[in-house]
This record gives sequence, structure tokens and C-alpha cells, in this order.
Amino acid sequence: MDEPGKAAGENGVGDRAVRVGTRRSQLARIQTDSVVKMLCELYPDLRFEIVAMSTTGDKILDTALSKIGEKSLFTKELENALERNEVDLVVHSLKDLPTSLPPGFTIGAVCKRENPLDAVVFHPKNCGKTLNLLPEKSVIGTSSLRRAAQLKKKFPQLEFRDIRGNLNTRLKKLDEKEDFSAIILAAAGLKRMGWENRIGQLLSPEDCLYAVGQGALAVEVRAKDQEILNMVSALHDADTVLCCIAERAFMKRLEGGCSVPVAVNTVLKDGQLYLTGAVYSLDGSDSLRETMQTSVNYPQQNEDGPNDDVQHVGITAKNVPGQAQEAAENLGVELASLLLSKGAKHILSVARQLNDAR
Repeated sequence: MDEPGKAAGENGVGDRAVRVGTRRSQLARIQTDSVVKMLCELYPDLRFEIVAMSTTGDKILDTALSKIGEKSLFTKELENALERNEVDLVVHSLKDLPTSLPPGFTIGAVCKRENPLDAVVFHPKNCGKTLNLLPEKSVIGTSSLRRAAQLKKKFPQLEFRDIRGNLNTRLKKLDEKEDFSAIILAAAGLKRMGWENRIGQLLSPEDCLYAVGQGALAVEVRAKDQEILNMVSALHDADTVLCCIAERAFMKRLEGGCSVPVAVNTVLKDGQLYLTGAVYSLDGSDSLRETMQTSVNYPQQNEDGPNDDVQHVGITAKNVPGQAQEAAENLGVELASLLLSKGAKHILSVARQLNDAR
């Protein structure tokens, strides 16, 4: 691998600022700043410029995400800017990126994953409680079908309602009104915002499997822009890459998205990758859940040549062993195939129809 400074200087980027696209929300800006900070440390001679823009998902705030039916809700405008060469790279939450990217784009880096679990934030009057200690008929806010489906089954005495808006808005809705007893959010976002002290309960994978890619940041680039691709590839975290390839392959094979409850949990230990995946009906009464494992213990080979830029579910990671990436992708596909053979397609198509009819 090139020395970072050398790669940057030689790839022609050095004479201008590298433009980084981001959503305008505070969390998106914090996430982007953290990626730019890592790049600045790797490439001290380069200048980085942040370009913020609003996306469709940021503008439509009165509709549940699962109802809008647009897969690239938070990414389209950013990708347009990338395509028009107005920015060189874009920072996303990986879970916002569809499993099939538009032609010409790739995920050039997946950064080390923050805690992927879901967290419960309680109304101040319920401080110190857990979900099972809340009074019957307490209302819990979540914009995620995946969270609602799992938690309805686990906590049938509670009620679940949609809550939209960015993190700041949701916390405000929780704290300033009496509509919600608690809301469910990704622990990673709360931690990045510096609001870890608001986490009243972390939901274990037994309580609630998380979303595909949750807690990981992705850097999207133009697939043919070799210099930028080389530059950002230094940010890849190999373990996170393998876990997220498996999760994304699972979701892709199931054709899941925002409008159906699909959930995962991945563990990488001693060269073995364990993937748990599940699908749910909207009320959680019907579900399928299985776990499979595979070895990802392969050496890094010099893989220059025609397969130089092989993508695995949209991710290009030349510095992670190709055989390990392949094994991870196969694991996701096989686990999804197992669930499909047990009737997952029916569960998901009913969930999709019911969601469309809501």
C-alpha cells in the first residue's frame, strides 16, 4: 500500500480542496466532521471543504419513512452532486444507503462501527425505568417498522407510534410534550451527538436485532475516481467491512428496505463471522430468525489485475482480503435463502402490503 502522504500527493488531489458532501442535520455534520478529521490526520497536506445540502428525507417530515417508499431518501441529492462533480466524496450513515447503488458509485470506505444497538430514551418523568416497568398502554415513539415489530411482540402491553424528525426534533417532542413515554433511537447517533447520558436502556440483540449497517459510517465516491478511492480506502475497518457486507447481502437477497421489518446481528470472533438475520410481520406476531456462520480467516493477497475493483454489495475494499469479502457476502445470501425457503417472502410481502395500506 502507498504511504498516505505519497498517495495523496501523487494522485493529483493535492493542488485543490477535496470537497466532502453531507446532509445539513447536526448529526450528519458531526459524522462528516469525524471522517474529515481522520482524513486530515492521514493526509496533512490536503485541504478539505465541507458542502452541506438538504435531502428529500430531511424535507418530508410529516410522513413515516416506511410510507414514502423511496429507497434513496437521504442519499439522492448527495449522489447527484457527486455525479455532477460538485463534490468528491459523500459521508452517509451506512444504513441509509440502499444495497444496490446507482451505476457509477461505490462505497469506498466503511469506518469502524460505533455501537450498533438500539437505545431507549425515556421521558424525564420515567427516568430510571426500563420498558417492562412502564405503565400499561404507555406510548413509545419509533419511526422504524423493524423496531416496532420486534418490540410489539416483546412488550405487548405498550403502544408504538411513529415519530419523525432529526434527533434534536425527536428528543424535543419527547421532553416537551406528554405524547410519548419513551422513544427508540440508534445508540450510535446519541453517542456521536454527545447525548449518551440520555440512554436509559440499551436493547440487547435478544430484545431487538438492529438495522443492516447500523452504527457504521460509509464514504461514497465515484467508482471511476481512482485517486479519491485510493485516498478514502485508508479509512476502511476490516471487521466492520466484513460484518456489513454480510448484512447488506442478506438484505439484498431478501429485497428488504425501509418498508419491511428486516433485522440483523453480526459477531466476528476468532476468524468466524456469525450472522443472525430475521424478518417480521408488522405486528411481530409472525417471524423467522436464524443464525449461520462462516470462516473469514483469509490472508491478504496481492489482488491487482482485472478484478481490481470488485464490489461486494456496493463496497470496494481492496485492502480487505477478497476471499473474506466473498465468504461474508455468501453468508448473507445463504442466510437469506434459508429464511426464504421457510416462508420469509410471504411474511415480507404481507408486511409490505399492510404498510402500503396504512
